[in-house]
Amino acid sequence: MNCEHFRAGRCRSCTELAQPYAMQLAGKLEHCRALLASHASIDWLPPVASVASGFRNKAKMVVSGSAVAPILGIRDAAGHGVDLGDCPLYPASLQQCFPAIRAFISRAALDPYDLQTRRGELKFVLLTEAPDGGLMLRFVLRSEAAIARIRKHLLSLHEDLPQLQVVSANLQPEHKAVLEGPREILLSAQPRLLLPVNEVLLHLRPQSFFQTNTAVAAALYRQARDWIDELQPAAVWDLYCGVGGFALHAARAGRRVTGIEIEAEAIASAELGRQAAAQAGHAGAASLSFVCADAAVWASAQATTAPLVIVNPPRRGIGPVLADLLEHASDTRHVLYSSCNAESLARDLAAMPSFTARRARVLDMFPQTRHYEVIVLLERSA
Repeated sequence: MNCEHFRAGRCRSCTELAQPYAMQLAGKLEHCRALLASHASIDWLPPVASVASGFRNKAKMVVSGSAVAPILGIRDAAGHGVDLGDCPLYPASLQQCFPAIRAFISRAALDPYDLQTRRGELKFVLLTEAPDGGLMLRFVLRSEAAIARIRKHLLSLHEDLPQLQVVSANLQPEHKAVLEGPREILLSAQPRLLLPVNEVLLHLRPQSFFQTNTAVAAALYRQARDWIDELQPAAVWDLYCGVGGFALHAARAGRRVTGIEIEAEAIASAELGRQAAAQAGHAGAASLSFVCADAAVWASAQATTAPLVIVNPPRRGIGPVLADLLEHASDTRHVLYSSCNAESLARDLAAMPSFTARRARVLDMFPQTRHYEVIVLLERSA
């Protein structure tokens, strides 16, 4: 991937950019296999590669400069803004949106937040693109002071970006390194972005999470679906279900699928996906449900466990409570573990010695970095 910002030393976010992509992918597979070397039973499937550039479906841009001349990108070590509107990780369709967003910031007089003086309103711009080109735009603000000006000029933004479907403002009043706050103000009539992934229609509300690489996420869901369909479990738990990607792919007629997620916005998105599946005549939607709860707490409170459990935890992993429950207090036969951190995955597998890792696949969700996704199929062997 050719990047002028990297060569000039302005941005070093792509830590592995100096390596050819094939070497990056091979290194990730080697790293994962080394971490799971004690599991000699694993059948390693070929890794899933990504395109090396233009793969990101979202941009998280720090706003600096001034309302007259806003800069969208990052801050360098000295705190100065670096414009990354032409970052090659973004597809051309996203890059083409940034001039209109800069013009809107000027038109609405949205002063960027200044770290030194702690003045200004606009901290970040978060832009997400669906596979069909639809856009969600979120302004992260210090307060509600600029909301009226955003509303006043919103029509002009829609004229400049006709593909814009969802607009919201997130309030993050604290002066600390936190991307967004808990309160979201919807500014558009449309409350969610539609994300067609494989045969499933996902719904993304402003505070919901979806992977940054749509094509590789689709491959991840297909792999999970294929393994689940092969095993034919009567019931599935999808713990840390997010917006319901795994659960909606696992849903089949007569199979009970329950998704658990602690984030209320994600559960609201997942429920919209379930409703859409039901309206489309998806036979599995009738036995699909979503619950807003802590995964470990909810699972511990159930009288019985599902024969197959999907876990897709954050980087810290599932942790000792859930690992202990699956190991000692469940009759679960199979665990499908999707991990974005193979180190925590290895720790969790060590805490579940009754399960044998049968298959694994590395999926490169994050080219040009050391990060990757890995999905592992575990089977109870004792």
